[in-house]
Amino acid sequence: MYLNCDCPKLMRNIDIMFLLLALIAEIIGTIGGFGSSVFFVPIANFYFDFHTVLGLTALFHLSSNLSKVFLFKQGLNKRLLLYIGAPSVAFVIIGGYASKFVNTYYLEVFLGFFLVILSLVFIVRRDAIISPSNKNAMIGGTLSGFSAGLLGTGGAIRGLTMAAFNLEKSVFIATSAFIDFLIDFSRSVVYYQNGYIHEESIKYVPFLFIIGLVGSYIGKRILAFIPHSRFRKLSLYLVLLIGLITLAQVYL
Repeated sequence: MYLNCDCPKLMRNIDIMFLLLALIAEIIGTIGGFGSSVFFVPIANFYFDFHTVLGLTALFHLSSNLSKVFLFKQGLNKRLLLYIGAPSVAFVIIGGYASKFVNTYYLEVFLGFFLVILSLVFIVRRDAIISPSNKNAMIGGTLSGFSAGLLGTGGAIRGLTMAAFNLEKSVFIATSAFIDFLIDFSRSVVYYQNGYIHEESIKYVPFLFIIGLVGSYIGKRILAFIPHSRFRKLSLYLVLLIGLITLAQVYL
């Protein structure tokens, strides 16, 4: 569904269904604690080439994570900002540059298997947890950063790592969002240099900025009424479904 009329140039050829799906991804990502990229990347991949998806994801997250930091501003965990945030930023840059040299077909295959395996691990091992050490925080930050740069999504890895530290809900979301913001700012620069950010993606930025704010707000309100564990389980099955659809799209 496209909005194509005698409107200002900004409003022409805008896919409304894509924007609605982006809003749903932001709401679910906020509530589930995985971040919207887990859902947004495979959804956007149905509409754009994979490199454009990477550029759009980085720009989309800049606004959504700023809003999360504002909405859940009851404190940041400085320890995790250092031990998870620093390696995340360093390796998202490496992953971002690496994405330029890997065939997009393989990136899509990696993404599909990544989503399927990750969701199955969490579904089967509901009590899966990582020891809350500085070493594991740095390893988790490294893996999530590199995955975010290469595949566009790494929030689930970071979420699993941060869960080990038993943070209060608002501190968890605010800290994760601040780290994600640093990641997105860094990879936006890399993706721009790679040529992933262009006119086709720029025209969606104002809409995605609003969606990031609105989706985060709605997610926060819903979070007050739905048990996190129950929605997390539903989110995992959605991630599994999206992963399978992504693989089917590649192979069929």
